[in-house]
Amino acid sequence: MRKNKSAVKRARQSEEKRLRNSHVKSTMKTYMKKIITVMENKDGEHVDEAFKKAVSFINRAASKGVIHSNNASRKVARLSKKVHTFLHKA
Repeated sequence: MRKNKSAVKRARQSEEKRLRNSHVKSTMKTYMKKIITVMENKDGEHVDEAFKKAVSFINRAASKGVIHSNNASRKVARLSKKVHTFLHKA
């Protein structure tokens, strides 16, 4: 157990950050999965909406420092490639 006040506070802050970061990452993955399910259902109308929401959330997570900016860029590029092939294949 921590003994001094600053170590106790630091542990509390770290735990709060960890919970917040895991929530943001989980939500980001959910947005990404929604795009895949929309494409599997062949619902071309909702693909753009889902893609915009996902990209917005991924960029927000990167700006807050939850994920690295290169990681966010890679995720967006891969999603956009899938969406582009889906829209132009149909």
